[in-house]
Parts: sequence; structure tokens; C-alpha cells
Amino acid sequence: MYKHIVFDVDGTLINTEYAVLHSLQDTLKELQNKNYEISELEFALGITGEAAIKQLEIANITETVDLWNKNLNSYKNSVCVFAGIKELLTKLSPEYKLGIVTSKTKAEFDEEVTHFGLNKYFGVIICADDTEMHKPNPEPLLKYMELANAKPSETLYIGDSVYDMQCAKSCNVDFAFAKWGNKRQNIEAKYTLLNPLDLFIYT
Repeated sequence: MYKHIVFDVDGTLINTEYAVLHSLQDTLKELQNKNYEISELEFALGITGEAAIKQLEIANITETVDLWNKNLNSYKNSVCVFAGIKELLTKLSPEYKLGIVTSKTKAEFDEEVTHFGLNKYFGVIICADDTEMHKPNPEPLLKYMELANAKPSETLYIGDSVYDMQCAKSCNVDFAFAKWGNKRQNIEAKYTLLNPLDLFIYT
């Protein structure tokens, strides 16, 4: 029986795909004068901005991430909480300890997520600044379990990317695939959820 339900953010709690990918596309156009197809950039979903820029083999990582975040502001109106999430969290919070493990930095989380009013549901929030290694490495989820005093068998991690799945698997934690945030892929998971409220089928 689960006692802890832990969520990814992008593609799971909030819909940021359009904003993240189009702002990255704009950034690369500005820096390299190169037009990337959106499909070429989908690998960047679910990992830190720094890790994504490293994979693109761009030397000036910090400056590029800063420009990417600046360009992201142009798309902030496209970012929203997924339908059903607030209802889900409201119903879960009296019965479970809820947490977040995200690849966002604390600054990014505060800028992009806090204003949606979701923080009140979560006891422990692990951001990229909190660990040396990041998803798909298990360290962020292990950090959550350390701080929340959670056992792997009592923990469910919900995310939308293969990085989330690999992180959970490395921790011996059950994984639920938030397919509402990633309709492009089918990812190996204990549970596949077509919408947030499907979680009640399994809890």
C-alpha cells in the first residue's frame, strides 16, 4: 500500500511542452542561426536545461540556459495546470504524503510553478539544486525518500518521460506513466494513466 505519491512537474502537473520546446527552438535559432524541427528537440523534455544544452554540444551552457529561460517568458501564457490535477491533489492530500521530484531548479520552480498554487499540497519538493546528479539518475528520488522517511515499497512516482521511469526503476519504486502529458510515447510502467483521475483505479 502506498503512503507516498511523488510527482514530476513538466508534462505531469503542468503542461509546458509547447513553451519549453518552442523557446529552445528560438534560442538555438538566435545562437546558431539554425532551424531545428520541434521533433529534434523532444529529448530535452524531462531533464535539466543544462543537460539538454550539453547534449546539443553547445559550449556556453550557462549563457544558453539563461537565454532559453528568457525566451520561455514569451510563451508563459501557453503554460497551464493539466485538467484534473487540482481535483486529484485535493482528494489525495488527506490520505497520502505528496511530494515533487523535478529537474527544474528552485528558481525555475518558483518562477514557473508556484503561482499556480500547487505548493500547498506537497510536503517535500526536490529540485535540481538539491542533488548533484539528476534524472534519470536515482539520486533525486532517493533524496525525497531520505527527507520524507519513505520506503521504496511505499512510494509511487508519477512522470511523463523515460527519464522519470528510469529514475524510479533504479530506486525500486513503482512508476506510473502520465500519458496525458506525453501522447507520443508508450513508456514501460506499473500503471499507465490516460488522465490524472485514473490514479484512483490503482490507489
